[in-house]
Amino acid sequence: MLQVRNPHPPNPKSIQSRGNQEKRGGIKKETLTPPSSIPVEFCRNGGTWENGRCICPEEWKGLRCTITNFCENSTYGSFTFNRIPVGRYGSSLQTCDKNTLNAGNPVATRLCSLNIYGEIELQNVTIGNCNENLETLEKQIVNISTQSQNISDETRILTSDASKLTPENITSATRVVGQIFNKSRNALPEAKIVAVTTVSQLLDASEDAFQRAAATTNDDTFATLIEQMETYSLSLGNTSVVEPNIAIQSVNFSSEDSGGSTGVLFTVLKGASGSLVSGSTLLNTNVDKLNLNEQAELQILLNTSKTNAKACGFVVYQNNKLFQSKTFITKSEFSQKIVSSKTDQNMENQNASVEMAFSPRYNQKEFQLHSYACVYWNFSMKDWDTYGCHKEGFVDGFLRCRCNHTTNFAVLMSFKKDYKYPKSLDILSNFGCALSITGLALTIIFQVVTRKVRKTSVTWVLVSLCGSMLIFNLLFVFGIENSNKNQQTSKSDTDNIDLSSNEMLREDIIFVSNPKCTVIAALLHYFLLATFTWMGLSAGQLYFLLMRTMKPLPQHFILFLSLIGWGVPAIVVALTVGIIYSQSGNNLQWELNYRQEEICWLAVQEGNDFIKSPLLWSFIVPVTIILISNIVIFIVIAVKVLWRNNQNLTSTKKVSSLKKILSTLSIAVVFGITWILAYLMLMNNDDIRIIFSYIFCLFNTTQGLQIFILYTVRTKIFQNKASTVLKSLSSSAGKVKVLPSMSPLRLRVRMYNMLRSFPALYGRFRLLDPSVLTEEMTDPESDQADGQ
Repeated sequence: MLQVRNPHPPNPKSIQSRGNQEKRGGIKKETLTPPSSIPVEFCRNGGTWENGRCICPEEWKGLRCTITNFCENSTYGSFTFNRIPVGRYGSSLQTCDKNTLNAGNPVATRLCSLNIYGEIELQNVTIGNCNENLETLEKQIVNISTQSQNISDETRILTSDASKLTPENITSATRVVGQIFNKSRNALPEAKIVAVTTVSQLLDASEDAFQRAAATTNDDTFATLIEQMETYSLSLGNTSVVEPNIAIQSVNFSSEDSGGSTGVLFTVLKGASGSLVSGSTLLNTNVDKLNLNEQAELQILLNTSKTNAKACGFVVYQNNKLFQSKTFITKSEFSQKIVSSKTDQNMENQNASVEMAFSPRYNQKEFQLHSYACVYWNFSMKDWDTYGCHKEGFVDGFLRCRCNHTTNFAVLMSFKKDYKYPKSLDILSNFGCALSITGLALTIIFQVVTRKVRKTSVTWVLVSLCGSMLIFNLLFVFGIENSNKNQQTSKSDTDNIDLSSNEMLREDIIFVSNPKCTVIAALLHYFLLATFTWMGLSAGQLYFLLMRTMKPLPQHFILFLSLIGWGVPAIVVALTVGIIYSQSGNNLQWELNYRQEEICWLAVQEGNDFIKSPLLWSFIVPVTIILISNIVIFIVIAVKVLWRNNQNLTSTKKVSSLKKILSTLSIAVVFGITWILAYLMLMNNDDIRIIFSYIFCLFNTTQGLQIFILYTVRTKIFQNKASTVLKSLSSSAGKVKVLPSMSPLRLRVRMYNMLRSFPALYGRFRLLDPSVLTEEMTDPESDQADGQ
């Protein structure tokens, strides 16, 4: 994991060779001053701007990822190859016949490399044996001393497509190359160089495949390979072998340097991409301290002043897949380089020491370094250990460590995700929610207080809908913000790091638990689901009454509705939380599998994982079903009842268009039809999405107010009471003229005409419309409605 501190992107250019490493006095550096605000298109061809430079995909290089770093599509004999990145082998499009043992795998491979002049060129094709696979090669280990080159070539070909490697493939290939590196097997030097390529290809396999391979392998397969590669690093003289995922370098001391050399410094340079390339490692002798600079990604100083070492070797791994830890859980995709140092003398428990510096590379916009530990790979424990290692602080962007022995070293790091907590609700949302809360509370009070005056029971469906919506709005306003956003985090990554102790870390992503936020998310989930459920029951009940015409409601009808309206959402929430918690096991981060960290609401997985989101299955799917059924019922009622001309009505009873619109709007509001605007907010066009976002906010944050106006303010009882209160206030103040004695009568006549706007529906809308007919309304259907 590397972190780049320099503001200008460097571009080291050097003559590269496959077999040797030139000694350099410095690095030619080309700079480009980027604009103050980096545009999205600054880095080309898929490159991303990170910490002051462009990080390019493997096929491109340069300051802006505009220089080709691949071989074009090619043909060699009967074999064809797609584009191949420099330093990698490409697989032929031709595969082994289905009747062969190696069916479906590529027949041949071809290397794309740089010549001594730095020019990209394709190498000859290597053809494999379709009747060999990794399992059969593993059985041929006994013949490695005589067949090492052939076995090594076949293994490399069979691992060229890392995406197809299974855990069994990884285990077999690891065993084969581990024995090729074994000195006692006397494999050819050329076969060992090919084996390095095989290891590099294996490290491209998925982390999951490595984890399963480690879980099912009872022997020391991975440990054997690591130890054999350590030993192999001492045998290269003063040369190096560099592949995209692994680099090995050796140094031999001359007779005059033997025992007098201060130290050996091994440096891994930062590259334009995450892959290692020839020339990306440097080795210096007679060095007494680390030489940290902006080009260095990793440095290790091996102190040899008090040893009789004749040679030392270094191995750097691009990732930690061969080092499968049981105690340190990794969830991020940050590159974790492992570096190994070894001498031909045992340095443990001596005064000699090993110093290391790692420049962590991670997305600083999303994560903040929380802690780190200096560790080594303990072969007896088969895990990371801190014995003999301690921290030396964070200097110039490098995490520094010191150990008193040689082996494979790493810096384990834990991060806190730097969540972008949204700002508090804007004025429009707060104002709309405040109006809804007030309107819903008044509607509930009105329904309960006036139940005797209206000579009917409380309109239970409407009260339940208003109650669930009221609680949801209160939770939304006062609880949806995560209190973690108020925790102050330091702008410097190192301010809160404990440098006094070197304790083993357990995971790379630190989660700050907030049970309160999880409870709020569950309550929001429940009450919003309940709101939609009651909207669906309102629609279903109205349709049921219209279809049954004069028939009374079934026995225990309200109890049945209550069980559905309050019980089904509870079951959905309980199942969702229970399933997520059980799948997470003992992982304390199960909360983030259920809710978001940014706000106390259901989690949304990105990309292909969205199909697993609790938001999708426990909310969007049931709400979509309810809305579709409500829309269908709404259309049926609007067409067959609200907007249908009744020939039996006289001309004096014709319903005006305004009254029809108000009646239609009343049902649309209580059915939640305006919530379909939420789906329009999913459009890719930002301008359109913003417009619909404001419309959605306007209609749905004020839904409670709309219900209050349409189902409380429009009732005759409310208007009479309001008129009486206004007259009382006016009389006592003496400032307002007393209303004419005929005003109440005129108001009642006006309300009578409005309520007669859809007489066929009025008598069957008992549980949704609280209005009760009085003596002015002589519609015979009202008696039936009162009986219900």
